[in-house]
Amino acid sequence: MIQGATEILVALADRQEFKAKVIGADPKTDIALLKVDARDLPFLKPADSAAADVGDIVLAIGNPFGVGQTVTMGIVSAVGRGGLGIEAYEDFIQTDAAINPGNSGGALIDTRGALIGINTAILSRAGGNQGVGFAIPANMARDVMDQILKTGKVVRGWLGVSIQPVTGPMARAFGLSEARGALISGVAQDSPAARASLATGDVIVELNGRKITESRDLQLEVGRMRPGAEATMKLIRDGKERSVSVKLGEAPEEREALPAESRKTGVLQGLEVDELTPQVARQLGLSGEVRGVVVVRVDAGSAAAAKGIQRGDVVQQVNRQVVTDLRGFEAAVRRAGDGSVLLLLNRQGRTFFVVLEAN
Repeated sequence: MIQGATEILVALADRQEFKAKVIGADPKTDIALLKVDARDLPFLKPADSAAADVGDIVLAIGNPFGVGQTVTMGIVSAVGRGGLGIEAYEDFIQTDAAINPGNSGGALIDTRGALIGINTAILSRAGGNQGVGFAIPANMARDVMDQILKTGKVVRGWLGVSIQPVTGPMARAFGLSEARGALISGVAQDSPAARASLATGDVIVELNGRKITESRDLQLEVGRMRPGAEATMKLIRDGKERSVSVKLGEAPEEREALPAESRKTGVLQGLEVDELTPQVARQLGLSGEVRGVVVVRVDAGSAAAAKGIQRGDVVQQVNRQVVTDLRGFEAAVRRAGDGSVLLLLNRQGRTFFVVLEAN
């Protein structure tokens, strides 16, 4: 961890110590590039981490619990791990080589001594090694390093969409033959996606000839591309496949009072909504252009609560039908009858779909 550090010291196995200077850092992958004033230092040759496969023997090097340099052996137990909430961009190599607190930043090497990853995290209930460790792939680290060396920062392609996984219920709600792809739950104004006429509800299933199985695949593929690059994708809209080309932009920098209950409706069990007034929209940090009804109560133990719906969420669509007020919301829900209901929610400017399945 270099964030907030006033002094960084690099200690080698032969006990040499050097003060280090931060050349650049990428918080989204948890990688920093340091420089020390020294020559002829030993180094590891990076391997092609894309060639790592389940069952490959690997060695994890680190300083667990501060006891000193330690090497443990294991195998690659999975590749392409993500969705763990550890970093913004996750494509981890998983290993059962013992990784404990203090191993972070250490090398994961193959049997030829080449670097295939950088140890970064463990999954543990007790705080120690339980055979589930994660390493940042060497290819990702090298790409970050090259960009920092060249420009001083990491620049990624930007599509300008909010995406979410396509679950089984979601696939049925959108009439898809299988649960795969990246579901667009929102399109940013004046973004590359908006200019290419991508729309909420589109499901991206292929990008530049590579299949998009999970929503995370799209994020990683777009993140590997540079602003100005042309992305060719296949998507499914209203059950029909179409091809779209998008010129990527540059990812922008990352950037609560809740409404009181008043006149409301409870047509969805466990969920009550109210009119979204301009005042309430401002309290929720939403632009004046957002339309819908606002959730004012979610019953504990209800299906809505189980799906993560929260007080303050704004319902903008019901079964792909735009709703702008209570009357429209109630009518759309009644039209759904006893079937499943697909909601498009807006939470502080981020939109996403939720399926409330029929009992």
